[in-house]
Parts: sequence; C-alpha cells; structure tokens
Amino acid sequence: MIRLIILDFDGTLGDTRANIVMTMNQTLAKMGYPVAGEEEVAATIGVPLEEGFRLLLPGISDEEADECAVTYRDIFEINRKKLVPRLFPQVRETLAKLWERGYVLTVASSRLSASLNGFLKDMEIDGYISYVLGADNVAKAKPDPEPVLKTMSELGFSPGETLVVGDMPVDIIMGRSAGALTCGVTYGNSCREDLLLSGAGSVIDSFSDLLEIAGIAAN
Repeated sequence: MIRLIILDFDGTLGDTRANIVMTMNQTLAKMGYPVAGEEEVAATIGVPLEEGFRLLLPGISDEEADECAVTYRDIFEINRKKLVPRLFPQVRETLAKLWERGYVLTVASSRLSASLNGFLKDMEIDGYISYVLGADNVAKAKPDPEPVLKTMSELGFSPGETLVVGDMPVDIIMGRSAGALTCGVTYGNSCREDLLLSGAGSVIDSFSDLLEIAGIAAN
C-alpha cells in the first residue's frame, strides 16, 4: 500500500521550463558560450546545474561548470521575480485530496532548497508538503537513490510503501534504485517512451491521474 509519495518539482508540480531555458541561455551568453536550443536545455532539467552545463558544453572543466552554475543562480533569482512559474493543471486539487486522505507528500529536487521552498510557498502548496530535499541536502543527487533513501529513512517508510513521481528518466531511475514504486508524467520535459525505457512502473498524462494510482476516486 502506498503511504509516502515523493514528488519531483520542475516539470512535475511546477511549469518552470520557460524560466529555466531563458536563464540557461542568458548564463551561456554572459559566460561567452553559444546559446542552446530549447530541447537541448530541457534535456538537462532534473540533473544538478553543474552537470547540466557539462551536458551542454562537453569538455568544460569542473571549475567552469561551477562558475556557470553560480552565474545561473544569480540570474535566476532576478528572473524568478519577473516570470513566476505556474502549477500544472490539477496539481493543487490533487495534492489536497491526497493530503486529506493521509498520504505523506514530500519533494525531492535537484534545485537548491532555498529556491525550492520559495516556489512551494509562492505557489501556496507548501502546506501539503511534509518534507523537502534540495540538491544541497544530499551528497549525491538524482539519479542516485540517496534522496529517496534519505526521505524514507527520515520519515520511517519502506520502499514498498513509497511512490516516486517525476517527469524525467532520472526521477524514475532514482526511485527504482531505491526499490520504490515509480510513476512518470508525460506533460513535463520528457516523453512516455523515455519514461517507459527508464523503467517507470506507470505513466500518467495528468497529475490528477495520480489519484487512481493511490486508490482514490477522482470525484
């Protein structure tokens, strides 16, 4: 029986794609690198920033990747005030129903915890979330299982009681590596085929479909 639901943020709860793409390309331009296409940037969502820059700029040093990440975070804070991301359809309503039924809802993201908590508060869904893990709260980020293992350990749940929900293959791999159940969402930054190839136990097209997986009637 599912009792704990660990949620990704970017591309699963919040539609941050436009902000991420804009900020990434502003960072690349400021650092003197060529800008990237939207799909190229979207493919890096879900991994730590430094890794994202290494994917976009093969051959850069760790120091250069770190410098890009620092610049990105500075620009993102400015952009965040101008371009507030929206929740995907039915996210707030679905979280409310799950919370009311006693499911423990948490978030595990490659975003830093300050940014993550800020978004959850701004979007007025922080009251449903019992535990938040950002990239700065773990030694190893997605796709390593540490965020899931740490969440289960801190809250006292077993893998068989845990469902990991995300829009990227790294989310699915993270959950599977921890022995948890997994669910991919198709409306974010990946696609059904890639989610299934990564081993997703289920794939949904709307966040509200999570109610059926949890055994709750939608109405």
